Amino acid sequence: MNKRAPIGIFDSGYGGLTVFEEVQKALPDYDYVYFGDNARAPYGNRSFDVVYEYTLEAVQFLFDKGCPLVVLACNTASAKALRTIQQQDLPKIAPDNRVLGVIRPSTEEIGSLSKTRHVGILGTTGTVQSESYLIELKKFAPDILVSQHACPMWVPLIENEKHQHPAGIHFIEEDVQELLKNDPLIDTIVLACTHYPVIEEKIQQIAGKHIRVVSQGPIVAGKLTEYLLAHPEMNQRLSKSGQREFFTSESAAVFNEKAERFLGYPVRAEHHSF
Repeated sequence: MNKRAPIGIFDSGYGGLTVFEEVQKALPDYDYVYFGDNARAPYGNRSFDVVYEYTLEAVQFLFDKGCPLVVLACNTASAKALRTIQQQDLPKIAPDNRVLGVIRPSTEEIGSLSKTRHVGILGTTGTVQSESYLIELKKFAPDILVSQHACPMWVPLIENEKHQHPAGIHFIEEDVQELLKNDPLIDTIVLACTHYPVIEEKIQQIAGKHIRVVSQGPIVAGKLTEYLLAHPEMNQRLSKSGQREFFTSESAAVFNEKAERFLGYPVRAEHHSF
């Protein structure tokens, strides 16, 4: 295969890098293009229309970079834009391409994780208000009782490295305890924002050992692997030379510095503006 056809991975901020890292660990031979719309982040409190508009622009950018398959590594974009893009836009702009999200893979797995059948969801305001997890869980595990709690301060705390400060820890503790107060029978907490694995250890510490805290990266990586096995026609289209490219709508220098904190190794991004 001469033409590069990478897997595209998109997030509004830096949290999607946690998904990217797990995906490229699971599928190291593939080519990847990561795009972060960091200049317009966070998406969590934006309207459905704005999130849809921004997400479609990002998807089109990744298509233009040769990606036949794009993963929305962003719960807010998955909740507010994915279905419209799949049903209305793809048939017109790229009928042979595919766009996948992170919510369905997570809800497919939750049913096998909870013993009490009481699950907690921690996410952005947009993800919680969309009720996407409740809708999807009714399909895959209708017996599960779901409690949701929005954590609007967490993404800014993480991106500004304030999550380890006493004030930041206070917000995290308050939100986790509020969720558990809503339903003391919760035995599984889903981190429904790709930023949250950065504070997973702190969340686990607050929740206690009897509660399983679930990050989406490994789940999405496993489900993407299954998807490519089930869709050999897409797998054959994807190029496999182990190349990675990073783009951001923010300053490339700012992105490089913050991305290194998420990934643990240097990256060199290029700037793209809409």
